[in-house]
Amino acid sequence: MARTIQALASVEVARVHLAIPKPSVFVRDQQKPSASVMVNLYSGRTLEPGHVSSIVHLVSSSVPELNPAYVTVVDQAGNLLTAKNQSSSPQGLNSSQLDYIRDMEAYYARRIEAIIAPIVGDGNVRSEVRADLDFSESESTSESFKPNPTPENQAVRSQQSVTDTNGGTGNQAAGVPGALTNQPPGAATAPLANAPAGANAGATTGPGGAATGTGSSRRESTTNFEVDKTIRHVKEPLGRIKRLSAAIVVNYRAAQEADAKPTPLSPDELTQIGNLVKEAMGYNQARGDTVNVVNAAFTRIKEDEVDLPLWKDPENITLVKELLKNLLVFGLAFYLVFGVLRPLLRDLMKPIETATPEGASFGLDGLEGLGGEGGGAGGAEGGAQGAAARKGSYEENLRAAREFAKQNPKVVADVVKEWTAKE
Repeated sequence: MARTIQALASVEVARVHLAIPKPSVFVRDQQKPSASVMVNLYSGRTLEPGHVSSIVHLVSSSVPELNPAYVTVVDQAGNLLTAKNQSSSPQGLNSSQLDYIRDMEAYYARRIEAIIAPIVGDGNVRSEVRADLDFSESESTSESFKPNPTPENQAVRSQQSVTDTNGGTGNQAAGVPGALTNQPPGAATAPLANAPAGANAGATTGPGGAATGTGSSRRESTTNFEVDKTIRHVKEPLGRIKRLSAAIVVNYRAAQEADAKPTPLSPDELTQIGNLVKEAMGYNQARGDTVNVVNAAFTRIKEDEVDLPLWKDPENITLVKELLKNLLVFGLAFYLVFGVLRPLLRDLMKPIETATPEGASFGLDGLEGLGGEGGGAGGAEGGAQGAAARKGSYEENLRAAREFAKQNPKVVADVVKEWTAKE
């Protein structure tokens, strides 16, 4: 892990310390592992919060069951680099949540100013938004039943139907079994004509007073319906908006004439601006959102004029830039003319020389000044060779000089000594 962290451009040396507790069979004795990282940064370099977070998650992902909150990063100066990520506000919010709130407020403020600025002009509207966000994580499960729904809106779970019918002839015995059936009926106390209709329906009296049944029927029907039940599982998202409050200040309308004073906006215009603000911010009255639009004259702050030095004056800076550019062009042209074209033309116009090289002629002169008979004979012979060599080209002269040096090494050595003595 240390070598991996050292691969970052700002980290020169890294050292990782791991504290891994021994495993335990008891849950209450189990401890979480932790880690600390010491980084030595290059001179003049720092680690951004994103780089620190990358180091923390790199270490936590490399060790099993290591929570990123238990990883500490320190630099060579003793600065705690993970303090910002792990710090929290008095309300219990960490730095990332506070940054999210500020970004959300700035986002709504920009939306409000973007829609109002074309109406009142740039710089004539100021807005501030306060966002109350809920970062609590909650889950809920509910089960509900509808009270006595109609059968049309219910699903049939099971249905049972029973039909029982008994039919018989006049010879079959009927009535209640027992001794009472075998006894003759008593004397009637009322005429049969006064008996209620249907009193003896479905039965006849046979011989000996026995009741004769014509038939019986029984029908049962049972229907079971499904219970109407609703189960709902809700998980609330983090950072949901609980309430928004917006305050907008709009400047007076600028006067067209120079001497006239700015005029305030009409109530209809303020109402129109308020409606636009509500639409831009997603106003929700049930949530408790508030919008306050105020029309007031802005106070222009006059900046004191300060005499700028010559090297900070924009006009002087522009003039110097133009002068330097012209000097650069002139210098380049001067170099091309006198450094390139002039030597080239001079070489083209120079006449071709047919004289012997300086070494050969000087060598002949030095040879004549040495004195001596041997030297004189050698000089005469060398003079004859030099006269023949002057008739050829430069390559022939050079070849002749080389041949002369091979044939007379002592003379050449004396010439070189004479050159060295002169210098």
